[in-house]
Amino acid sequence: MKTMKIFGVLMLSLALYAFSSFNNQPASSLGILVKDFSLINTDKSIVSLRNYKNAKGFIVIFTCNHCPFAKLYSQRLNDLNTKYKALGVPLLAINSMDATIYEEESLNDMKKKAKTDKFNFPYLADTSQVVGKNFGAEHTPQAFVIWKVDNQWIIKYTGAIDDNGEHPELAHSFIAHAVDELIKNQPVSMPETASFGCKIFYKNQ
Repeated sequence: MKTMKIFGVLMLSLALYAFSSFNNQPASSLGILVKDFSLINTDKSIVSLRNYKNAKGFIVIFTCNHCPFAKLYSQRLNDLNTKYKALGVPLLAINSMDATIYEEESLNDMKKKAKTDKFNFPYLADTSQVVGKNFGAEHTPQAFVIWKVDNQWIIKYTGAIDDNGEHPELAHSFIAHAVDELIKNQPVSMPETASFGCKIFYKNQ
C-alpha cells in the first residue's frame, strides 16, 4: 500500500510538472518544415529520413532511458511501429537528453535499453541536441507525426502518445488517430495535445 501511494505521488508530481512546463512552451511547432538529419542508431548504423524512400510520413518519439513516464511506453512504441511501418509510416525514437547531466543517457545505455525492451525501431542518439531543438521537443516522451508534402517533411501532430500512461488498455492513442486520418488524406482533427514527462534540458540555453 505504501509503495502504491508513493507511485501515485510520483505520477501526480510528474503530471503537474509537465503540465506547468507545457504552459510555458515556446510557440507550437505545428506546420513547420523538418530538416533531414543523420543520427547514430544503437546498432551503429546512421539513420536519416532520406533512407526511407517510400515513407509517407514518420512517427517521431523523443524519449530517453531514465524518465519514469517514458519507461511506460516501450511496448506501445513497438506496437505502433509494427502497425504503421507496414503502411509506410515507420517510427523513429530519438534521445536528445544531455548525457553529461544524465549519465544513464549514454549511447551504451541506449543500446542496453533497446536490447532489454526489444525495440523493433531505431533508437537514435541526438548528442548535439540539434534535432530536438529543430522539432521543438520539450519532454520525454513527446510525439510528433511528420508527413511528406511536396517532398518536404511537415509536422502534422505534436504532443502526447496517448491519454493514459499507466493503463495502456484504457488509453486513446492520439498518434494512431492522427496517422489514420493522414493516411486517408484527411486533416488531423486533434493536431496538438499536452505532452507529459521529463523536461529536456538543452545546452547553452
